[in-house]
Amino acid sequence: MKITRKTFDEVMFPCYNPMDMVIKKAHGSYVYDNRGNKYTDLTSGIAVNLLGHTPKGVVDVIKKASANLIHVSNIFCNEYTLTLASKLVKKTGYEKVFFVNSGAESNETALKLARRVAFDLYGEDKNEIISFNNSFHGRTFFSVTVGGQESYSDGFGPKPAAITHLPYNDIKTFEETISDKTCAVILEPIQGEGGIITADNDFLIKVRELCDKYHAALIFDEVQTGVARSGTLYAYEQTPVKPDILTSAKGLASGLPIGAVLTYDKFASHFVPGTHGSTFGGNPLACAVGAYVIDKVSDKAFLRKVNRTHDYIVEKVSKLNEKYHVFKEVRGKGLLLGLVLDGKYAGKSSELQQLCFRHKLLTLTAHSDVLRLAPALNIRTKVVDEALELLEKAVKDLVAEN
Repeated sequence: MKITRKTFDEVMFPCYNPMDMVIKKAHGSYVYDNRGNKYTDLTSGIAVNLLGHTPKGVVDVIKKASANLIHVSNIFCNEYTLTLASKLVKKTGYEKVFFVNSGAESNETALKLARRVAFDLYGEDKNEIISFNNSFHGRTFFSVTVGGQESYSDGFGPKPAAITHLPYNDIKTFEETISDKTCAVILEPIQGEGGIITADNDFLIKVRELCDKYHAALIFDEVQTGVARSGTLYAYEQTPVKPDILTSAKGLASGLPIGAVLTYDKFASHFVPGTHGSTFGGNPLACAVGAYVIDKVSDKAFLRKVNRTHDYIVEKVSKLNEKYHVFKEVRGKGLLLGLVLDGKYAGKSSELQQLCFRHKLLTLTAHSDVLRLAPALNIRTKVVDEALELLEKAVKDLVAEN
């Protein structure tokens, strides 16, 4: 069977508009299509393949674990799932873990849990969820409605109620809005899809203080910022606060589908048998890889390397920008970076992404003004140099065409 980009249009839902290529294989930070082209990858599957493509350690774990166990249901325990849960508890100080299959399910679970806790302790009127403009929390109908981008939730009928969206980093508006009816506040410590915007420490301190005052659960969505992506195991470690509930996914199993919700006993105890569940959640194979990943990326030397690579990329992009003057700033932490387009180039992130693709460089966008980079956390300096040479070619074309 001959497979081409056209095959996608013939057999797939038109939810995506993929690049004009079909990936055949990928190793490290390189991707190869079925026409023999080689691409340098700064996307890592949208921050998922955090050890690069097909890393030997992950492949070895998959081979060994899959020879023993691939799937069992949650009416049984297995060593792989409990090992990962134990490692997450030990590394973070949380007390309980619930596994799912994706970031959207992690956030859905966290939001359901917050509402159940409020219902059990304070009654059905305490149900308001506060979220923030330009946030993104997944594509289930509940999570996408909680996300602060109406274009993603419009057109599907009546939306889940009691959800309020506020400006991000706006202390005054938050103070005026939170109340005894608020059961949860959910935020990304760094808004990913919203443009790589970092939460202000003063804002987070006030949010934590008022959540405590009004008995509202503080949820951090670390689906994208977690698992060392931001330069610490979880991004909350770089803030002055710690959330009551933490959601994780993407890179947790280095390419295998997984999600996790971490919290304390006093919250988890409200999910008794029958309140929530997941057939594939805690899949042994994904958890086996997750245990390997957590050991790898929580190592202090590994995290130092992530932050050194961050500094190196920022320095190189700044030097590039001295020649072409297309970027206003570089946002983000660790290896979640946003190159913000400036002046007449604002709003052209998709155009720049296409130009990068023309030069065999794979990148992401975050809103119309931001080119997003989320490379493998162990990307080599040599590959970074290659990638930034390709980026310069794309930037040069952007300047020439505008």
